Amino acid sequence: MSIGILGTGIYLPDRVIDNCLVARWTGKPESWIEARTGIVERRYAVDGTTTSDLAHRAVDDLLDRVPGALTGLTAIVLATSTPDQPQPATAALLQDRLGIPAVPAFDLNSVCAGFLFALTVGAALGSTGAGTGRVLVVGADIYSTIMDRKDPTTVTLFGDGAGAVLLGPVPDGFGLHAQRLVTHGQLRDLVEVSAGGTRQPLDHVARDQGLHLFRMQGHAVRRYVLDVLPDLVHGVLGEAGMSLDSIDRVILHQANPRLLEALAADLGIDIDRVTLTAPRFGNTGAASVPITLRAADQAKPLQRGERILFAAVGGGMSAGAAVLTWY
Repeated sequence: MSIGILGTGIYLPDRVIDNCLVARWTGKPESWIEARTGIVERRYAVDGTTTSDLAHRAVDDLLDRVPGALTGLTAIVLATSTPDQPQPATAALLQDRLGIPAVPAFDLNSVCAGFLFALTVGAALGSTGAGTGRVLVVGADIYSTIMDRKDPTTVTLFGDGAGAVLLGPVPDGFGLHAQRLVTHGQLRDLVEVSAGGTRQPLDHVARDQGLHLFRMQGHAVRRYVLDVLPDLVHGVLGEAGMSLDSIDRVILHQANPRLLEALAADLGIDIDRVTLTAPRFGNTGAASVPITLRAADQAKPLQRGERILFAAVGGGMSAGAAVLTWY
């Protein structure tokens, strides 16, 4: 049984954080921020908003587009690295709010690559033959809560958002053809929030040192993306029996537009073939791939038979790529 994407939903907070405000936080000129990142603005949730709030709004949007989408749901997989609380899973909170009883609902954390990891897991659950094969996959993050607003390496890039897709059975020849995932744990310190777990308790010492905030080694992350992702993309295309020339849409994790330009050049893809949402929304973590997929559909409606390449990199360090034919 083939599994494909049957519908999408997104949510982006209304509060716009422009480069003028970020410049005041960081002391960097607006021109420097845009030139370095390609990002003009990003969205922040209002204080008190939870990740499950954003996820719920994205699912509501999905339901507006696909009424009855959650009928007979087999599972809920939620990708996030900014959960509502350490436990239980944010997916369980979302499940309760949606009123969906007695299905597996769990979180998956591969940071910004999380959505592709969740998509792969969701497709596997859907293809087991149990139930309807319908699986709700959500990516949601509120990075504004873990930003050091004085750190231009991070606060210039990240925003908040959520995206949801409904997976389900599609005719043979459509849906997901191949997926590849990889993690290089020896590079785990390139992207991290150090405090808040058993390794480093979130105490007053950790807070004083800023260990509860997001840190990233930007140059090393860039090298990782350009070293790892092209091989992963070519590998998944080969497994699917496709080439880059046969791909109609390229949906990449929106790390930042400047990095995506360099990646497109390495892959030999015209940047015009790459949908960009980061200039308006920033890097929305696990939400960026579904948000960008929806933006691509809004700009030019997806047509049956179009081939889509997905690729993403996140902390861990982790990376993923997938190829799908739209139904």
